[in-house]
Amino acid sequence: MAMYANIIIDISHEKLDKTFQYRIPEKLQGQLMVGMQVEVPFGNGAGRRTGYVVELTDTAEYEISKLKEIKGIVAGSIAIESQLIALAAWMRKNYGATMNHALKTVLPIKQKHGEKKQRFVCLALQQKEAKEQLALFEKKHSTARARLLSHLIEQSPLPYEVATKQLNITAAVIRTMQGMGILTVHEQRSYRSPFGEIRQNGERLNLNQEQTQVVEHIWEDFKRGHFQTYLLHGVTGSGKTAVYIELIERVVKSGRQAIVLIPEIALTYQTVVRFYQRFGERVSILNSKMSPGERYDQFERAKNGALDVMIGPRSALFTPFSKLGIIMIDEEHETSYKSETIPRYHARETAIERARMAGASVVLGSATPSIDSYYNAQIGNYKLLTLEKRIEEKPLPKCYTVDLREELKKGNRSILSEKLQELMEQRLRKHQQTMLFINRRGMAGFVSCRACGLVMKCPHCDVSLSQHSDGRLVCHYCGYARHMPKLCPECGSPYISGFKAGTQKIEQIVQKRFPQARVLRMDFDTTRNKDGYEKILSAFANQEADILVGTQMIVKGHDFPNVTLVGVLAADLSLHLSDFHAPERTFQLITQAAGRAGRGRLPGEVVIQTYSPDHYAIALAKKQDYRKFYETEITYRELMHYPPCGHMLVMLVTSHDEMTAYLSIELLAKKIRQAKESGKLLGLQMIGPAEASVAKVKDVYRKVLYFKHEDYSVLVQIKDVLEQFVNRHREFRDVMIQFDFDPMNGF
Repeated sequence: MAMYANIIIDISHEKLDKTFQYRIPEKLQGQLMVGMQVEVPFGNGAGRRTGYVVELTDTAEYEISKLKEIKGIVAGSIAIESQLIALAAWMRKNYGATMNHALKTVLPIKQKHGEKKQRFVCLALQQKEAKEQLALFEKKHSTARARLLSHLIEQSPLPYEVATKQLNITAAVIRTMQGMGILTVHEQRSYRSPFGEIRQNGERLNLNQEQTQVVEHIWEDFKRGHFQTYLLHGVTGSGKTAVYIELIERVVKSGRQAIVLIPEIALTYQTVVRFYQRFGERVSILNSKMSPGERYDQFERAKNGALDVMIGPRSALFTPFSKLGIIMIDEEHETSYKSETIPRYHARETAIERARMAGASVVLGSATPSIDSYYNAQIGNYKLLTLEKRIEEKPLPKCYTVDLREELKKGNRSILSEKLQELMEQRLRKHQQTMLFINRRGMAGFVSCRACGLVMKCPHCDVSLSQHSDGRLVCHYCGYARHMPKLCPECGSPYISGFKAGTQKIEQIVQKRFPQARVLRMDFDTTRNKDGYEKILSAFANQEADILVGTQMIVKGHDFPNVTLVGVLAADLSLHLSDFHAPERTFQLITQAAGRAGRGRLPGEVVIQTYSPDHYAIALAKKQDYRKFYETEITYRELMHYPPCGHMLVMLVTSHDEMTAYLSIELLAKKIRQAKESGKLLGLQMIGPAEASVAKVKDVYRKVLYFKHEDYSVLVQIKDVLEQFVNRHREFRDVMIQFDFDPMNGF
């Protein structure tokens, strides 16, 4: 039984590293739990403070006679901090991290920032006058003025940032319209918000029969206090967002709060405006581009009861809501829900644990659910609900598969197949839009010599260098750059070049083939700036371009009614990665990309270009047959004991000295081998030690060891044993050790 408690007195990032140890009095033995708020003596004299228990232990870190005793548990205080600290302890145990790492992930940043003034653009005309003026602007082709005025007619006041950044209106246009008496600009003190106060229009969505059945099913369970996890499998365009909004409104009216998780890549103005229009200023968002002050303001508003709904990527899961009622995870299959930093938690599992603590429901939504979630629904851990038809029963797009080997035989060396070129010509004639998707960025994936096979690599990171348009070769891990060589450094051959299938190259090919077309490119490089996504997406939505070329960020939940053609240019690029998730990712990407076509009144078509047309992931994505894909894929997973049919743990050992990294991981592997030989770890498979997929980054050497077992708790036990072993032995002082459970991307 734990005899001591480690306590933090003040919850702020600067203070989290400092815990104070106290003795647990006999009367509190067995009562005290992590997360509880307690009263303790603090400082010299009789001063008392409240603190939070972050760890219970039977090891005294100081001389026992000098440790003070906890005075008592603070009565009736189940503060939101307590719940979040308990969640951090759960994460530390299940994912491997220090308590400080977990606390810093879970607790909002407690630091003050200066006042923020916000400007708003307001319509100064009556509706009738405004509409007459709009007609005048449209007649004179004053497109920017017309665009701003039409938005002001719909919504006034409009945040100044929305006008300039989302609508691409210049300050000069605003000043001119102000001088004409059409609008005014005013400033007020407000909490920082990326969207300001978008008007609540109260417009109700008309749900179809399928949507209504899903809402009523979840709502009936909620009213009875029967909180569980639901998997909502709805085809692309079936109206999952409308279901989320209807459920959230009911939950909010019952006095509870809601968190909506959306992948960062899909967290756009277009997506969240629907929530704003329904919930007004009671909804807010988080995203990675926000300043610490903006994030602090949103968490403070949530904690103070000024918000009912928080929307954001996985970090929004830790919004300090004290009356949480429901958590929605949209596009739940997305890999971005798994953290790439310590602790390597999965937002889906962590959301289910937070909901369990809070007495809340979880809804996971996707057109292409992760194999893990669908498996959990099949074995009864989640409840499966389906939306099998698109809204207004619009047909799914017609899909064609083009075998690129046959194209080559016909003499077509272009990245655009003849079928795709023909359909693109049709779209341009009909003034309809096309999206071209490829899972690449930049000019080329890598540069290699066709004579000797040398691949140009980064000397610090052991990864291939990417060719950029200025002729440089760049490492996307550490930033190392060098000029493109004219001759192979190994054999002197002039046949050294890049694999030219990047978005930039495709943009050039498309512009050359269709000189009359207006082409936009959307990838990591064109969206580096704060509002890069929005500018490109809003321009495409406003039909300022005919063709959008992009990486996977263009296929995430966007809704463009005039897009009637989608081309998947190289379906195989994600298929042959050295990762057991590759078929699943390929199926999801193609299905999601295909789902962007035909969402408006016009039917859609999709061209899938591939060297492997018969591979089940591609053939079944063409048919949009998720169930058949799941049945095929789960058979492979069962044979190989891959998640979700078994569990994996990967341990990464890193050091600046390669021999230190090697000897350390060998020692840890020996420890587990001994335990296996003694019969303690029946059913455990150990793979490695081996070099990580990227063996060296910034001159740090990386070694990995994999473990497989059908029972997750056995892997947690292995993690605990190895952590304790490392902490007790000085040989490991020059190495860093990390754990990742059921890895999604590998180290």
